[in-house]
Amino acid sequence: MTQYVRLGVNIDHVATLRNARGGQDPSLLQMALAVEEAGADGLTVHLREDRRHIKDDDLWELRAHCRTPLNLEMAATDEMVRIALKALPKAVCIVPEHRREVTTEGGLDVVNQQSELARQVAKLSDAGIEVSLFIDADDAQIDAAADIEAPVIELHTGEYANAVDTHAQQVELDRLVQATAHAQSRGLVVNAGHGLTKFNVASIAAIEGMHELNIGHSLIARALMVGLPAAVHEFRAIMDRATR
Repeated sequence: MTQYVRLGVNIDHVATLRNARGGQDPSLLQMALAVEEAGADGLTVHLREDRRHIKDDDLWELRAHCRTPLNLEMAATDEMVRIALKALPKAVCIVPEHRREVTTEGGLDVVNQQSELARQVAKLSDAGIEVSLFIDADDAQIDAAADIEAPVIELHTGEYANAVDTHAQQVELDRLVQATAHAQSRGLVVNAGHGLTKFNVASIAAIEGMHELNIGHSLIARALMVGLPAAVHEFRAIMDRATR
């Protein structure tokens, strides 16, 4: 089976490095343009409530200057929905968010938040924004996402990425394969991300029907060794080999 899986590059940690010194270097826009030039299919940024990564001004600058489709990760709060409705990115991925976490820790509990999430999904969808829900590979969560008419899900691959041995990794991969098939049976587009590296991404890219992978930390870390365009090319080549 041959399929093309889109590569979305999360550039949050470029902003993390910039923010460490409080200046403008490295430039988030320059890095975004380099990712774009290298052939990434999308740019992902997470505007957190505490603004630890990108800032509001970054979002407007990226919208003004980048041609590559922008995916805005955000919590399902009224403030973030207002920002999204003003910025009008191509896509929004709603994620759980906790102030003390280092990075996103697990998927949304759509089952127990259906009414609130349905309200936010409807607002964003009515504005022409493609809405994705970041969820675990769990049939109940997938069904809840479909029930509130979210068109896209992003499966959390953290358990797969953090597996302690090959057996545990295969168990998690099987869960993701099954979840992808179930989601497609409910009419959902399936993306995936979290913890993916050049060493584990191939098996996720090869899942039948996978639409897009969003990769950030490991790609930016690799860029410190080989440069950002080269890192994008490496991940793109690995994904393409896996899906031929």
